Amino acid sequence: MNIQERQIEFLSQQVLPARLTATQTAWFLGFKPEEIPLLVAAGLLKPLGHPPRNGTKFFATDTLEQFRRDEKWLARASDAICAYWRESNARKAASRNGKVSDVKGNSKIAA
Repeated sequence: MNIQERQIEFLSQQVLPARLTATQTAWFLGFKPEEIPLLVAAGLLKPLGHPPRNGTKFFATDTLEQFRRDEKWLARASDAICAYWRESNARKAASRNGKVSDVKGNSKIAA
């Protein structure tokens, strides 16, 4: 079964589990799975418990349901992802130009 089929099967369930993995969270909220760590880093999503840095992270379905209905939260989450990519692209462009990135307040120029 491919990823799209698993996503469709997951989203068509009548009752979702109480906690979701990062991939399931992405499907549920309408984001890409690789964007969930960005939302966690931005402080917009908080995993359950205290998982190790490289451990599996689970998210509460009830909380995700609230976020899913909150237009302001969805806008902040979308803005956080755009900001991440804007900063990432700026760092790449600065490194190609031989400069240290001006992102996050670092305005030094490489010698």
